[in-house]
Amino acid sequence: TFQRQLQQSDCQNALMKKVFDTHMLFLQINQSAAALKHVFAALRLFVGKFPSAFFQGQADLCGSLCYEILKCCNHRSRSTQTEASALLYFFMRKNFEFNKQKSIVRSHLQLIKAVSQLIADAGIGGSRFQHSLAIINNFANGDKQMKNINFPAEVKDLTKRIRTVLMATAQMKEHEKDPEMLVDLQYSLANSYASTPELRRTWLESMAKIHARNGDLSEAAMCYIHIAALIAEYLKRKGKINIVKTNYVSINIVVE
Repeated sequence: TFQRQLQQSDCQNALMKKVFDTHMLFLQINQSAAALKHVFAALRLFVGKFPSAFFQGQADLCGSLCYEILKCCNHRSRSTQTEASALLYFFMRKNFEFNKQKSIVRSHLQLIKAVSQLIADAGIGGSRFQHSLAIINNFANGDKQMKNINFPAEVKDLTKRIRTVLMATAQMKEHEKDPEMLVDLQYSLANSYASTPELRRTWLESMAKIHARNGDLSEAAMCYIHIAALIAEYLKRKGKINIVKTNYVSINIVVE
């Protein structure tokens, strides 16, 4: 009935946000495994019908959905884990198809961000979550329609990176009382995302907080300067700023 209104502005509108939030509410409130099965089915239809809402424009809806699905991948019920893993695989495949079979950059980025957030919020990373990652890889390996393209490799790379974040976080927990070792681990993780500025910024901000907490203010300032440089480089590439060099300093002039 409201399809036309929901598709306005490439699905970036207030009505779409309300419908999406209603779907998310079913995942945020504890449900039975039987009820969740129907919620996952509804979400598959929703993503299939309105892919622009997730893979175009702002990434808010994509990030929120990734966060809630990943929480379900850590569910105590094996059937819910399987359903959540299937939905997540479907979501990545839709992202790949939406991008004309080129990449899953958006879902990759938002899933890694969601994992980093969930580590702090819900303590994911145990055997249940690892089981869900294995299910996703099995879906990718068994999908005959995607066999001769690079999609299975992208899925495998994503799950590998998620495991890397989980392992690094486990090491951080072991060295939480050794600030220098903790920051070194975070620096290594930030460098591993040199090609993904948004994730690199996330870990640099975390490093800055640790430095500030320990009274190492100059080190914290260097982290924030690095973040500012990442943002400036991104804006320059987007044509949002010009960088004018003088004899003494570089001045950023905002164009838009």
